[in-house]
Amino acid sequence: MDNDRYRGCLLGGAIGDALGAGVEFLSLAEIERRHGPAGVTGYVPAYGRLGAITDDTQMTLFTAEGLLRDRRLPPAGRDATAAIWRAYRRWLSTQEDGPSPARQSCGWLISQEFLHAERAPGNTCLSALWAGQPGTPLQRVNDSKGCGGVMRVAPIGLAGDDPFALGGQAAALTHGHPSGYYSAGALAVIINEAVRGADLPAAVSAALDALRRVAWPSEAAEVTASLEQAVVLAQLGPARPATIAALGAGWVGEEALAIAVHCALTAADFRSGVLAAVNHGGDSDSTGAICGNLLGASLGAGAIDSDLLAGLEGRDVITQVADDLYAVFACGLAPDAGRYPPG
Repeated sequence: MDNDRYRGCLLGGAIGDALGAGVEFLSLAEIERRHGPAGVTGYVPAYGRLGAITDDTQMTLFTAEGLLRDRRLPPAGRDATAAIWRAYRRWLSTQEDGPSPARQSCGWLISQEFLHAERAPGNTCLSALWAGQPGTPLQRVNDSKGCGGVMRVAPIGLAGDDPFALGGQAAALTHGHPSGYYSAGALAVIINEAVRGADLPAAVSAALDALRRVAWPSEAAEVTASLEQAVVLAQLGPARPATIAALGAGWVGEEALAIAVHCALTAADFRSGVLAAVNHGGDSDSTGAICGNLLGASLGAGAIDSDLLAGLEGRDVITQVADDLYAVFACGLAPDAGRYPPG
């Protein structure tokens, strides 16, 4: 495995997120009216700056932190899902005013000021985390299949070790509908296959195989059908507004995954892929983030355009987290004790 792919995955996801941040709630017609017939072609203002990341990237980084802090524990005491839950609770504290026990937790990531900005966090994530009881696929906290579960789990694909199961469990902490968590498991598989050198069609095929093997295939049927449709449409030609619209708007897990996969499969290069994934009338930052994760994992950071990297909020922190994931999960090193205390 190559560190360039780890960096590419996290930086690519953040770039796709930032490209979509300024148009997330606009129709395609409104995007084109504001930005021209080609739509967004680079960063547009969002949250008072260019290149601003949203809650998608914030939660992705806290997913990574949970994985890394779990590895600071003795093997017998590790529980990655529980560690990710604690990391999400730390993220929640960054979205609240006033003192918080989680905010007082030691750790490097929570000290990063840009992660304390409120960037339209998803109501499902907030309400589930505020409730304080982690969900599981068997004990569901709600019936939401929103894309807030899938958009944050790319680091699980970088960590390996049964990414389908752990990706689903991490999403089910806050999203109880099977399409909300199976889409996350599928994305983690695709990322894991891509960073190990598989091309994207083969990586998507591996995710479809995992979906077809679940204990109750009917529960994964929506995700399976959406992913299959994304593949079929990709075989017919480049991503276009009409084909993206046929896959949905991306507000729910299976649609966000399908749009991102379709745009990644048809991309001529990194930039064209993520731009296709944000120029539609739906959840542009999430579909852009997932597509960026996929293309970055497949192509590596070296394939990402320099202007997009230069303008990205939090680039150095995102790069450091990617390097830490690579050191621990690809090279077998212990997590840095200063950045990642146990738990």
